[in-house]
Amino acid sequence: MSTAMNFSTKSFQARPPDKGAFPLDHLGECGGAHEAFMRCLRQAGFQSAPCRAQAKAYLQCRMDRQLMAKEPLEKLGFKDLIDEKPEGEHQKLK
Repeated sequence: MSTAMNFSTKSFQARPPDKGAFPLDHLGECGGAHEAFMRCLRQAGFQSAPCRAQAKAYLQCRMDRQLMAKEPLEKLGFKDLIDEKPEGEHQKLK
């Protein structure tokens, strides 16, 4: 009886993620932000759109603590949640 498996086919070649690997938060440095995001997701029926502010805070925490590569938040899809001008700058224009 012969097997149907063919071992001469090309094997799967794994490739790293596009953004690279990032360390896990073993020390729980961003645990509060993570928990707030997860709580929001549970309350929103796991729809991410209502939890974008919490997601932004979590990713900012990870970047601040070098748990992921620094990226502009605009590039991560949070442009609409970022103030265009810092506070106080509006007063300078008057």
